[in-house]
Amino acid sequence: MSNYPAKTCEIDQLVTHSRLVKAALEGTKTQQRRNGVYGYPGETFEIEGVKFEIKDLRRETLAEMTDESANAEGYPGLEMYKDLILRMHKGMEWEGDAKVWVHEFARCE
Repeated sequence: MSNYPAKTCEIDQLVTHSRLVKAALEGTKTQQRRNGVYGYPGETFEIEGVKFEIKDLRRETLAEMTDESANAEGYPGLEMYKDLILRMHKGMEWEGDAKVWVHEFARCE
């Protein structure tokens, strides 16, 4: 493990929204952005009995997000992702320099 900060939440809380759970199980969601660290590379978690592994953990700004990033989050594009995030987090503004932790994961074979 690298010099990551302590976890801010348990890994089983990484992907919880029903639509996103479905997308992860279908393989269309392979990333989750969070304000804190939920899991470290090599760590595994389960979604509905299916095992996933954290492949990468990195720090990015919201400005670095692209349509491809939004696709990996399980959304068709960046504008839809932004809209949903802002509706979910009342009062939040999309600040490009805001940093988030990107948890990249894959289904275990």
